[in-house]
Amino acid sequence: MDSPLSDVGRWRRTPFQPPATPSPEPERDRDRNRDRDRDRDRGRGRDRRRGGPCSFWARCCGCCSRGNRDDDDWGPEPSSYGRSPGRRPDSRGSAVNAAGDGTIREGMLVVTGVDLLSSRSDQNRREHHTDEFEYEELIVRRGQSFHLAVFLNRPCESSDRLALELLIGNSPEVGKGTHVIIPVDKGARDGWKAQVIKDNGQNLSLRVHISPNAIVGKFQFTVRTRCEAGEFQLPFDPHNEIYILFNPWCREDIVYVDREDWRQEYVLNESGRIYYGTEAQIGERTWNYGQFDHGVLDACLYILDRRGMPYGGRGDPVSVSRVVSAMVNSLDDNGVLIGNWSGDYSQGTNPSAWVGSVEILLSYLRTGYSVPYGQCWVFAGVTTTVLRCLGLATRTVTNFNSAHDTDTSLTMDIYFDENMKPLEHLNRDSVWNFHVWNDCWMKRPDLPSGFDGWQVVDATPQETSSGIFCCGPCSVQSIKNGLVYMKYDTPFIFAEVNSDKVYWQRQQDGSFKIVYVEEKAIGSLIVTKAVNSSMREDITHIYKHPEGSEAERKAVETAAAHGSKPNVYATRDAAEDVAMQVEAEDAVTGQDLTVSVVLTNRGGSHRTVKLHLYLSVTFYTGVTGPVFKETKKEVALAPGASDRVSMPVAYKDYRPHLVDQGAMLLNVSGHVKESGQVLAKQHTFRVRTPDLSLTLLGAAVVGQECEVQIVFKNPLPITLTNVVFRLEGSGLQRPKVLNVGDIGGNETVTLRQTFVPVRPGPRQLIASLDSPQLSQVHGVIQVDVAPASGDRIFSDAGGDGGSREAIPMASRGGA
Repeated sequence: MDSPLSDVGRWRRTPFQPPATPSPEPERDRDRNRDRDRDRDRGRGRDRRRGGPCSFWARCCGCCSRGNRDDDDWGPEPSSYGRSPGRRPDSRGSAVNAAGDGTIREGMLVVTGVDLLSSRSDQNRREHHTDEFEYEELIVRRGQSFHLAVFLNRPCESSDRLALELLIGNSPEVGKGTHVIIPVDKGARDGWKAQVIKDNGQNLSLRVHISPNAIVGKFQFTVRTRCEAGEFQLPFDPHNEIYILFNPWCREDIVYVDREDWRQEYVLNESGRIYYGTEAQIGERTWNYGQFDHGVLDACLYILDRRGMPYGGRGDPVSVSRVVSAMVNSLDDNGVLIGNWSGDYSQGTNPSAWVGSVEILLSYLRTGYSVPYGQCWVFAGVTTTVLRCLGLATRTVTNFNSAHDTDTSLTMDIYFDENMKPLEHLNRDSVWNFHVWNDCWMKRPDLPSGFDGWQVVDATPQETSSGIFCCGPCSVQSIKNGLVYMKYDTPFIFAEVNSDKVYWQRQQDGSFKIVYVEEKAIGSLIVTKAVNSSMREDITHIYKHPEGSEAERKAVETAAAHGSKPNVYATRDAAEDVAMQVEAEDAVTGQDLTVSVVLTNRGGSHRTVKLHLYLSVTFYTGVTGPVFKETKKEVALAPGASDRVSMPVAYKDYRPHLVDQGAMLLNVSGHVKESGQVLAKQHTFRVRTPDLSLTLLGAAVVGQECEVQIVFKNPLPITLTNVVFRLEGSGLQRPKVLNVGDIGGNETVTLRQTFVPVRPGPRQLIASLDSPQLSQVHGVIQVDVAPASGDRIFSDAGGDGGSREAIPMASRGGA
């Protein structure tokens, strides 16, 4: 095992204390006025005469002159300037010239301005697939070229030298990649290169190639010149900051994805489907990832800062994804989300009420405090947003019947007494009805060959890894083949998808014996949203060999051999002749239902089965409540015959016990009198919740007000109190919270809300409803937004990071 000290997740061992003044969400006012300011500054630079008055520099207070140096020496400024070597000035206007007096000498080559061509409609943003970001700064991807214009006070001469500089962090260093110096027309350096592609005298057009191994983050940018009259450096300007991201379009980047449809889906798609429920009753909800919304990119970089991640490691997707898995949950490091599985969400937001990541991430960026509350699908949704925003191809994955192995046995052990009644005090392992995590795509240079491709990252805090709550990245190939010694966290994830459920019965002498091994109970179905479709895709085959195949059995037993119970399979009994199947009716919350057990005698002899059924409610994490209904029956089966044992369950029976997700657990145990065969089965099912109905009232056009209607019918005979709706959609509506009060039993309500689209194209508007009596209620509508008549399509019409208001219902109706 690797030393914990080498684990990138352990950089910060003490909790981060939020600053007294937390980092604000980036202001849009600055973006709105940027083009006007840039054009004004550039015009002043072009009008300047050589050696003339310096009103521009008096205003900027940032000119600098230096003595001549060797042509290739573009090193950091001398420490005599009052700063550490290489340390960047704090802001625009810092005095950085050697003389310290801001003098522009006659004949100096002065940079009067730059244009990074950073508008969303410019070539740079379109070629780098960053034009959807609601930012006006330059956002580019590494391993690719971008263009810029440099404006000078005079034409360049043959003896003049120019260099571009990018700096990140508090103490940039060339050796760590945090201080990048790119001499113009001097050839490539560490993958960086700058060339003049057009020289119009005082205006230069440059093409800059970014190293495919560049650090990911926000860089300050400047231009330095050198001539016989001295050196000059353009002052740092916040308008000229450059964001550099991972590049799945670049073959030299280790996050490269060779399928364009995957890049469109797993990097650029701003919404997706998250699946929940049970394998037999799969629910789905739309999630707004919103990775291009204003402020989200800054929130993602803030997450890396809060962990204390060294800037030099931010070009490695293995390290970045591991840090993200640690920081999306709040344990250890005051990360983004506080997990809560108690059922009491009075001090925050019910995890089922969230409809996307934007509100969560912007709240964390604005306040510096962890956001209450999250559960697995919320952690996974936020992780997808963060990794897609940074440029990693990422998808949200649901594993049905997901095991939580607490003793590293790599099996799920369930203990029963002599009468096959569960011994809950011994049942520490649990099987979650579903669990949601992430796959992200990258090469794994830290592993042997053959383990590139999809990697599991799980931000839900379940067990510690190297002492902190993080999980992954873990190669899906290592999971599939039971290679549990591969980093990171392969044993835990393997047990989640491919362990066996082992039933132990207490014997008369107090020892325990294996009475049944259920080989297909764990990781029975693994799904994600299909590419370029709203359909569900079954990806079980990439995690597991075909169930029951020789390869699958070998993977399980190889993994178990490295667990704490390596000989567990030596005591297995062979299967016998009575088969059992459990069925549950599909029902909506508020309705009665029936569960049934079907017994089949596959042998040639008469069989008598003594059957016990125990019904309890269960959280989706496998934690169960007390038994609230049970049935016992003896069934006689002729050879080849089948019989059904049914248990009716009325709404009044389960209503007082129902918890989140509306799930119930049926424990079935039986004993065959003639053969001694033991039957055991756990079956989870759920009652469904209704959907919200959304209707668009009129055409949607960028910059023009549009209206949506939301209709909901309360399925319960009781009043829903303190009802809250949430509305969100990237490019349509910033996160909005609507307090609507109470909704009577079986009552129908209608709301109307207006929004102003800010980006064209197909968009998704998502809504949810939450109340103490009913949650997990969602709705979505696709909105095809037409572009505005003008050129500029990004506006501030979407509002700020979120809003909250009380909304009266437009109409109410009876059942």
